[in-house]
Amino acid sequence: MIKTETKNISIMPRISSSKVKCRHIAVLLCLWLCLTACSASHYRQSSNKSAYSIINQKQLEVLGRTEPFSIETPEDLLRRRLLLKQNLPHSGSVSLGSQDLQPIDQWPEESEKCALQSAQKQKKEHPGNSLTINLVEALQISARNNREYQSKKEEVFRKALDLDLSRDTFKRTFAGHIEGGYSEDRSASDSADGVQAGFENSSLATISRTFLNGITFTAQLGFDLVQMLDPTRTFSSAISGDSTITIPLLRGAGRHIVAEPLTQAERDVLYAIRDFEQFKKDFSVTIADKYFSALQAGDQLHNQAENYQGLIASSRRAIRLADAGKTPQIQVDQSVQNELRARDRWVAARQSYFRVLDQFKFELGLPTDANIDLDRQEFSNLEALIKERLQDLFAPEDTAEVASADAPIELIEPSAEERGIFELHESQAIRVALARRFDLHSRLDQVLDAQRKVRVAADALRPELSLFGSISVGEQRSLSSASADSSHQLDFSKGAYQGLLTIDLPLERTAEAHAYRDSYIVLEQAVRDAQALEDQIKLQVRNQLRDLEQARASLKIQYRAVKLAERRVRGAVLNLEAGRAEVRDLLEAQESLLSSQNGLTAAMIDYRLAELRLQRDLGILQVDSAGLWHETFPGESDHDT
Repeated sequence: MIKTETKNISIMPRISSSKVKCRHIAVLLCLWLCLTACSASHYRQSSNKSAYSIINQKQLEVLGRTEPFSIETPEDLLRRRLLLKQNLPHSGSVSLGSQDLQPIDQWPEESEKCALQSAQKQKKEHPGNSLTINLVEALQISARNNREYQSKKEEVFRKALDLDLSRDTFKRTFAGHIEGGYSEDRSASDSADGVQAGFENSSLATISRTFLNGITFTAQLGFDLVQMLDPTRTFSSAISGDSTITIPLLRGAGRHIVAEPLTQAERDVLYAIRDFEQFKKDFSVTIADKYFSALQAGDQLHNQAENYQGLIASSRRAIRLADAGKTPQIQVDQSVQNELRARDRWVAARQSYFRVLDQFKFELGLPTDANIDLDRQEFSNLEALIKERLQDLFAPEDTAEVASADAPIELIEPSAEERGIFELHESQAIRVALARRFDLHSRLDQVLDAQRKVRVAADALRPELSLFGSISVGEQRSLSSASADSSHQLDFSKGAYQGLLTIDLPLERTAEAHAYRDSYIVLEQAVRDAQALEDQIKLQVRNQLRDLEQARASLKIQYRAVKLAERRVRGAVLNLEAGRAEVRDLLEAQESLLSSQNGLTAAMIDYRLAELRLQRDLGILQVDSAGLWHETFPGESDHDT
């Protein structure tokens, strides 16, 4: 810590010699250099370096690898580009980002201020076309633009800063203190006019250290310089030093007590990284869910549009047949009614799609009025992926076995031979989850934290026994001692030495006793929390396995239902044209096809999401710094056996 103290300095004629003036100028110059040596930007970059170094260390402990990590908001966010490129309405510079804020006076970092000013000079771009994004792009966009994602990263960064501060407690600490001022004593008896005035300058250098075993050590070295004004013009300087050491022997002694805040800070960073990794898994699955929901709503809109067009054609066909006397008017009316209902569903599907799409854009962290479309190719990719993993499920329709009419009715469970790669046996899946879930690891470690808290609380009940020692050598100077000769050496033979032993008997420890009892309650709660999470993980895994099996069975049913509905529509059209069917037969076939198509889409999405959720709950879904997942198949890791 460096500070100055100035007391009404007034420049008087014949104040001092040129030599003294040079000394004062040198002191002030050193003071100014110390105060301006480090800019605000330097301190910010230093904090960044320390925090990122800690995060990389803890990533290696948790993940076995390091990956890019930064809380700096990219200047060229997609949200900002869309607002400018598509000329979307926004409230002001805050909508664009921190780099577009109006700079204020006395901004601590001039380079950043210049960057802000240059950013504001950018011209708005002309409105652009619609942006089409696929699932991979959606995951990347959300990792850069989503506000909650950024907040989670900042939580990790703050825990790293807390750890760096805790580590700093046990480092050597250097401090400097400089004072320069003018003093005037009008009650001085040893002065001719009763006034004693002059300059007092002092500097103090301090080094201190707290050791992990509880010992604290402090050493100081000071230099004083005094210059009297007329008539004596006396000049004197001196050097002094002192040091102290404190050694706790009972209460508060030992690394396990003294370093407990540091130990907890170290573990808190581990927990923060684990929580962030678990959040990335949850977040990526949520984004995939939102993407597929919007894509499904778009597909339903597409199906409703095709159904609407088909019913328009059916109405026109019925009218032609009625005009030719081949069908009654009641069937024409029925066809027109179905057409009107189809239009109502089509309009509702459009609004539903845009509503879901807006919500998805909000989840990505993008403006809801941005012109964004989803890539329908994802349906083909999804279908190809599922057919690759469930080849036996999509057998041709004509190979399906049909039981005879008089065969006994038997309910057949879903075949285990058609199971997907992630449909593990229940016991194996639970073992994988218990070994890979980061949140369970943190909860188990928190039980150990609670045990350490019991140990610390028990230490507070002990008597306090401390050994204190100090040494002081040299002299100090002030106006009252300005006439003494200058002293520039430390004479340890004339130093003052002191030793002290203090004992604080544990006669009153009510607060400490209550804290000790409460620590056992906290321990029991931590144990119950760990047990509850373990049981919850088992429940999640069992439910996800059931959901995956149900989604697989539903997928097989819906796939065959679509094939059957397509055959019904083709047959109804041919029979209607041949006069062997009524309009209602075609309408019912088209309605069944629409329902089956929507059902198949939902079944494919449900199965894919069930796969992702199971991987997430097993702890085997890996998500990188860009927000992209990497699926780990069972058997690829030692933890999976």
